[in-house]
Formats: sequence, C-alpha cells, structure tokens
Amino acid sequence: MTSKVDEALSYEQARDELIEVVRRLEAGGTSLEESLALWERGEELARVCRRWLEGARARLDAALAEEEEGEGEGDGEAVRGGE
Repeated sequence: MTSKVDEALSYEQARDELIEVVRRLEAGGTSLEESLALWERGEELARVCRRWLEGARARLDAALAEEEEGEGEGDGEAVRGGE
C-alpha cells in the first residue's frame, strides 16, 4: 500500500527517486535485506508514477474528445454553409 507521503510526491520526484533506487540496485554491493527494501521502495515509486501517467492519459483523452466534439460540430456547419 502506498503511504500518504508517496501520494504527495510529484511525478518528477517519484521518477527521480526511482531512478536512484534502480541505480543502487544495479550497482550492487548491498545486503540482501537492503536490496529487498530498495526493491519494495522501487515498486511503490513505480505505482506512484503509473498513477500520475494514467491520470495524465485520462486528461489528454478527455481534452482530445472535447476537441473532436467541437470540430465535428464546426465541420458540419462549414460543409452546409459551402453548399
């Protein structure tokens, strides 16, 4: 479960921390316990990033749908006006 602190992270903050977690895991030299803690933190951060990206996708889809609705109405009038 994601904590309230994680929910307050911006996408950029979560992404940057996730990059650091991955860097530390790839570098090695950590104990098994520390590696597991880093992995768990990375999973939490990935969930935060995924939620931000899903929200951004929903906003883009809504904006595009609005734009298409507006264009559809305007196009019909332009065609009729040109007849």
